[in-house]
Amino acid sequence: MAPLTDFYQLTMAYGHWRAGRHRLPAAAELFFRRGPFRGAFALAAGLAEGLRCLRAFRFSAADVAYLRSVLPSTTEDAFFDYLATLDASEVPFLQVKGPLLVVQLLETMLLCLVNYASLVATNASRFRLLAGPDMKLMEIGLRRAQGPDGALSASKYSYIGGFDCTSNVLAGKLYGIPVRGTIAHSFIMSFTSLEEVQPRELLPLAGGEPVDLPALAKSLLQRVCELLQTPPEKTNRGELAAFVSYAISFPHDFQGLLDTYCVRRSGLPNFCAVALALHQLGYRAVGVRLDSGDLAQQSKEIRRVFRACGAHFQVPWFETIPIAVSNDISEQSLEEFSREGSEIDMIGVGTNLVTCPLQPSLGCVYKLVEVNGSPRMKLTEDEEKMTIPGIKTIYRLYDAAGHPFMDLMALEEEPLPSAGQELAIRVLGRLGETSKVVPTTVEPLHRTYFRDGQVCEPLPSLPEVRSHAQVSLSLLSPAHRRLHEPQPYPVAVTERLHNLLTELRQATQ
Repeated sequence: MAPLTDFYQLTMAYGHWRAGRHRLPAAAELFFRRGPFRGAFALAAGLAEGLRCLRAFRFSAADVAYLRSVLPSTTEDAFFDYLATLDASEVPFLQVKGPLLVVQLLETMLLCLVNYASLVATNASRFRLLAGPDMKLMEIGLRRAQGPDGALSASKYSYIGGFDCTSNVLAGKLYGIPVRGTIAHSFIMSFTSLEEVQPRELLPLAGGEPVDLPALAKSLLQRVCELLQTPPEKTNRGELAAFVSYAISFPHDFQGLLDTYCVRRSGLPNFCAVALALHQLGYRAVGVRLDSGDLAQQSKEIRRVFRACGAHFQVPWFETIPIAVSNDISEQSLEEFSREGSEIDMIGVGTNLVTCPLQPSLGCVYKLVEVNGSPRMKLTEDEEKMTIPGIKTIYRLYDAAGHPFMDLMALEEEPLPSAGQELAIRVLGRLGETSKVVPTTVEPLHRTYFRDGQVCEPLPSLPEVRSHAQVSLSLLSPAHRRLHEPQPYPVAVTERLHNLLTELRQATQ
């Protein structure tokens, strides 16, 4: 992974090496300047991948040979020999400390690993907040993602952000994420009549003689159509055949896609007939899916039909058959479902989750904050791009209700703020005025995970990361957690850090 970098990182590395500055102690920080999606929070993700890449950070002989071919011919041979000896044994993660040349070389790789991961996890968390805790969310973005790497990342970080499962089989294999799927229109369209169904018989769950399922479903279809007051001739027999064939293949997991032809006149009566046939043999259908039309309204109509069938045929579980929906689901879709009321139990989200169309990049940056013991800051005409100098420790301050209300940056050598103690702080964006806050709880956010070339803390499992992310979101106050016009979450600096910032700004004027 060492060559996963921008070319100018190598040319700058040579500049540091040529000037004899490459081993100066340095520190850099990775951060973002503005919350994504106009929200007040973001989930940080991609950290474990960054640690793994740091552990494996080496330029192989093939890497060095390639760099010889692309760097200017005036580059000294000794520089390539030096690159072959490099590793990240002196560099912790996110607040990155180590030799200047190595700190510089890690910039692009770490930004690549954290930017998209954090963006997708945050996007997924927004869908989870809109859907509520009980709705099942399925990530189905594999075919719309930016290539296989983007698709795998999207599946993994959507899970961290609060999705329950994925359609991505490789992500399930690699990461242990639950995989789910329904049935596609192409399967249903491939059938034209019940004569195509092979095999035709299904054994009852409790044992006994096999039953001709197509014949049983066809007889029940007549009764269902009478109940629903739907002409049987309007139902599509190819669709019925597809449902029957799928039910024979997966009697414990039968589910129907209802909108290939017409939900009300065909898909729904055909599904009910096959589900009732399975019930007579001791099996339960597990759900239906809608992929077009007014999803909220159709879900309510389908639930009414399920209740009617359950009562008429004396099958109590029928009225609780889960209803899943898809079809370019967005945040706006979820808001409409909530506003209109629906009977939806599961939502599949693809394009608007994995491509993050509302904001395609988080915009994390990576900046030097100290070199050789001297603080560094970027001064620019664009004040938003000014950086905060010095090696810092970050604290999260909580109020009496247990909600975080501010993150505080302090110089590393400053003492730990005490809970219940009044603190003088300067909020970013309002640095000209001092404010006083009294936190009920103070949480240090920095932990060392990488030291001497090794991961020095056990990394949590993916389910543990997911759980931690969801708990952290639940601690946010409603004002910070809401997705539209949230109250901005403040980040502040201590008076001592503000004084350093002021001194450096004045020294450059």
